[in-house]
Order: sequence, then C-alpha cells, then structure tokens
Amino acid sequence: DNAMEGGAQQSSLWEPPEQDGGPGERDGGEGLPEVKRSQPLFIHGSSRQPPQEEPRASSLPSIPNPFPELCSPSNSPILSSPALGQGPPREGTSHVVKVFGEDGACRSLEASAATTARQLCETLVRRTRALHDHSWALVELHPHLALERCLEDHESVVEVQSSWAPGADSRFVFRKNFAKYELFKSNASLFPEVMVSSCLEANKSMAHSELIQNFLNSGSCPEVQGFLQLREAGRKVWKRFHFSLRRSGLYYSTKGTSKDPRHLQYFADLTESNIYYVTQGKKLYGTPTEFGFCIKPHKVRSGVKGLKLLCSEDEQSRSCWMAAFRLFKYGMQLYRNYQQAQARLSQPPWIGPTPLRSVSDNALVAMDFSGCTGRVIENPNEVLTAALEEAQAWRKKTTHRYSLPAACHSSPLSAAIHRTQPWFHGRISREDTQQLIGRQGLVDGVFLVRESQRNPKGFVLSLCHLQRIKHYLILPSEEEGRLYFTMDDGQTRFADLIQLVEFHQINRGILPCKLRHYCTCVAL
Repeated sequence: DNAMEGGAQQSSLWEPPEQDGGPGERDGGEGLPEVKRSQPLFIHGSSRQPPQEEPRASSLPSIPNPFPELCSPSNSPILSSPALGQGPPREGTSHVVKVFGEDGACRSLEASAATTARQLCETLVRRTRALHDHSWALVELHPHLALERCLEDHESVVEVQSSWAPGADSRFVFRKNFAKYELFKSNASLFPEVMVSSCLEANKSMAHSELIQNFLNSGSCPEVQGFLQLREAGRKVWKRFHFSLRRSGLYYSTKGTSKDPRHLQYFADLTESNIYYVTQGKKLYGTPTEFGFCIKPHKVRSGVKGLKLLCSEDEQSRSCWMAAFRLFKYGMQLYRNYQQAQARLSQPPWIGPTPLRSVSDNALVAMDFSGCTGRVIENPNEVLTAALEEAQAWRKKTTHRYSLPAACHSSPLSAAIHRTQPWFHGRISREDTQQLIGRQGLVDGVFLVRESQRNPKGFVLSLCHLQRIKHYLILPSEEEGRLYFTMDDGQTRFADLIQLVEFHQINRGILPCKLRHYCTCVAL
C-alpha cells in the first residue's frame, strides 16, 4: 500500500492544470492515460524541468557566481582539504615538491603534473653541480612504515606525492642508486638458475644468460620461483611458502612446491601495487632475516593494515624478486628507460637540446685563449676537443707533481689532497659505511674511502663485491725518506690515495673487482 501510495503521489506531481477542455486534456486535445493507484508512474529525471520554462530562464541577465570554488571540489580550499585527501593532480597547474638530501637538508621545487622523476633528478644535478650520470635517483621514503623504493624514470612525481596519506612523514630523497639498471648489465648473476629453472626446462637448447637476455630484450619477465617467508595478516607470525611469479600474477603453493592449480593460491595484483624494500624489518615487523620487502597496494594510503610483507633468505634472492617484480609491472617501458639513460650518458651535457637549462647555464660559453685575444668556440666538436686537451694538460701537470721527490713528512697540501675527492668520507663508522653502500646499491665495484677507527694514521677502502661489503686497510709507510701508501705490505706502493684509487679503477690488483662507482653525497 505504501508503494502504491508513493507512486500515486509521484504521478500527482505532474498532473496538468484543469482547462476548459476538460480535466485531462491539453491545448492539442490529447489526454494523458488514466493513472491507477495500483500502477506507479515512472518519471524520467530529464523531464523534471518543463521545456516551456527554458526561454524564461535564458531571458534573464547572466549573474556571475560569487563562490565558484564551492562548485568545484578540486578548486575548493575547503572540499580539497588535507582531511579529504589531495586527490589526483590537475594538468596545467604547478605543485610544490620537497626533496631531501642524505644529510637531511631540504629543497623545494616547482613541478607540473607531467614532471617525471628523471626530469626532477636532472634539475637537481644541475643545481648541485654534481657529476651527471643515470645513477641519480629519486627515492620514495616512508619512515613510519620503514619502506622505501626507487622511482622509475617515467613516473610522475606529483602523482606519487598525491597518493601519500595526509600528515604522514613520507618524503622524496635524492641520492645515487647504482642498482637501478643493473638487471640489464649483469642479468645472468641477478637471475640465478635455481630461481628460473622452469624457464630453463622449457628452453633446454638455450644457455642461461642467453635465455635471460631474450626475456629482457622483449620486455617480459621470466618465471621466477623460490621460498619466501610470509607474514600472516594481523599477526606477527611468519610462515614459509613456495612462491611463483607467472604471467598471470604472483602465487604461492599451499602444499610444498606443488604447481598443481588446486594448490596454487593467488597472492597479489602487482600491476595495482608498488614494491618496497623494508629497511628496519626486524625492529618493526619481526622479520626472520634482514632481507625483507613489501607489496603495498595503491588503495593502502597509511598504516600497516593491507601491506603484504615478505622476507627472503639472502640478498641475492631478494634482488632477484625485486627485479622480476619491476619487469612484470613495467615491462618494455623499463627497457626504454634504460636505453634513454644510455643515450643521455653518451651525449655530452653541453651538446644537443637541453630543455631544463637554467639561466646561469645559458650564460656559459666555451672560450679559446690560445691566441692574442680570446674567441668564442661555436663548433661543438671543437668544444669537446678543447676540453679534452685541457684535461690532458692538467693531467700531465698532476703526474709531474706526483713524480717529484717528497720528504718524509709530506706537505699539508699533499697530505690532505684526498679530502677534496667525492669518494672520501672522512671519519665515518663501519656501520654507517655499510648502510650508505647498501642504500646506493649493492653492485660490484661500489666503494668509498674513509679514515680508520682503529689505526689513527691509516685509511680503509670499503668495497662491494657479490652483494657483500669488504674492508681493506690502507697503511702509510716510509722508505728512503719518502712516504707512500699500500694495501699489500709494501708490494704495491702509491704516492697518495688518489693514485691508489685511480690505479684500482683500471687494475684489480689484490681486490676481487675493479673500483667502478664511488659513493657520494651532495648537499641540497
């Protein structure tokens, strides 16, 4: 009865007024069908305003809206308050992005919604006057969750920032990441045979390195499998399962290593999630080992609830899973980022288009002062040749200075010349050294030089090899009134630390690998 009465009330709202022709007739003589109470009348939303009243509304003068921000939630300072979330970034508007350095200093930059992580890194490299290479990265850091990840070059910085929870201590950190494109350089060691055994069985005619290279060139991910520790939801209990990353997603087996579809349980949608390293897993989550990582869905903005926490047995296994997740999510886009980074590295920074150059950079020109008067060098090839000749001449002067006889007590300049080098980090502890190298990438050849804490006159060369950090003591010695440095009890001698580092960048010597990348920190 209530439904029928409601229908009758709705139909009564649209009954036409009575006219001379009768209660149910219009001017045209057509009447509406009789509406019964037992049959509710359906009313379309578009007929809520009669069309004959439109000319009356349009004939009125146009009155501007005094409160336009109340009609657009994206423009409203009230409806788009932090309590309701930041919302997606709008095109054509500028946003403030705060970037922190490893020393804790902060710099605010203005970026549009289309600004990528690579463009922001290039801007910071120019402003800090750092050496330009593709290893600089923007790291997304969540200290309250102990999570961090390196942004891909094509990701929108403003979009990532808008996904953070309001009031959280999330931030961007500008630092080196030598492992970002290591999967395209040393892919065979990054994907061990035991973790891609199913792919090798399906392609028995191919070698391991050749098979992995084919996957990378095609922008696809090999099928990775192995044991991982999984934390149960809502509990601090970890259980060991056998996981498999397939084309359809990430699965784990409920019965040993069985691949039977009845025993495979779907675990996570990697396309709608981000993968993070867990930095303080034992302290915050009680991880069995220090090699934890996390799958964080996009819908999870804050809190531990909804995080999928995993833990591997060693660093090699974790690096393999992280590389496989990146390939699974980004595919060919990741390989294009690597190719573009290589192309930028092969091109000198002063040649070619540079859309993000600052005013001070545009004011710099190459000059030739070899003649009576100076002249501006306009040919890019001549600029490069002049720069190489100047560097070679400076190198000869430096080599000549090293070859001069030195007294037993070296001058203050020669004794402290290594302090000006970016690879020298002074009195940094062993623990801080391992954390710094771990943050900038556990890649073969990553190194730094520091002062020894046990020997007041000695130094230490800290080097990463096979994802492990080793420390080599450098001791000063004296012979025939000359001071030199050695790492092998005087068999190989060097005039200073600069000569020692440059030698091992070309020759391995007693080290397990050559010195390839030095850890450095820039001040923002």
